[in-house]
Amino acid sequence: MAECRSEDCCIVARDLHRWRGARAVLRGVDVRVRPGELVALTGENGSGKSTLLQVLAGALRPDRGRIERRTSFGYCPQIAALYDHLTPDEHFRLFASAMGLDRVTGRRRGDALLERFGFAADRNTQVAEMSGGTQQKLNLALAILDDPMLVFLDEPYAGFDIETYGRFLEWAEETRARGRAVVVVSHLAYDSGLFDRHLRLREGKLHADRP
Repeated sequence: MAECRSEDCCIVARDLHRWRGARAVLRGVDVRVRPGELVALTGENGSGKSTLLQVLAGALRPDRGRIERRTSFGYCPQIAALYDHLTPDEHFRLFASAMGLDRVTGRRRGDALLERFGFAADRNTQVAEMSGGTQQKLNLALAILDDPMLVFLDEPYAGFDIETYGRFLEWAEETRARGRAVVVVSHLAYDSGLFDRHLRLREGKLHADRP
């Protein structure tokens, strides 16, 4: 799939730079993503993949460059941003309220995500008592609770078993079919033909490994 024209994209980032001390992590990165596109972002450990995703999602400010986000978006960080003393149900209520969802809609979407990713049995279990894999399921579910048009996922299936990974792939394919866009930081991107484009970050520059 060819890179989209600026006017057709749900996000356009131009000339992004980000330094970590004296080291340039991002050196003039351009990113464009169209609706209905699944994009894999790959690179060596320490190449700046997570930094780029944080910049695109607004969790970090670029030192230079410009980003235009033209639609609603969700962000799933690599390290789960959860509250140890809350259950999944309590997380869904809290996040639904912050997202402006009414109680009924938030509950319905939370229930659907619990079933989709196979952790309904843990809905009333505090995060501190859940396994790392289950915490990651909740981390992903919260990022997509309000069904955003664009989702940034930083290694969202770390700790998933094979069944849950399969559920993730099904979700991604359905999401693309509904015109949503997904950008995934991954070491597993080449294990499937799921993605429309593979972008590789190397020495602070972004390279298209596959159109």
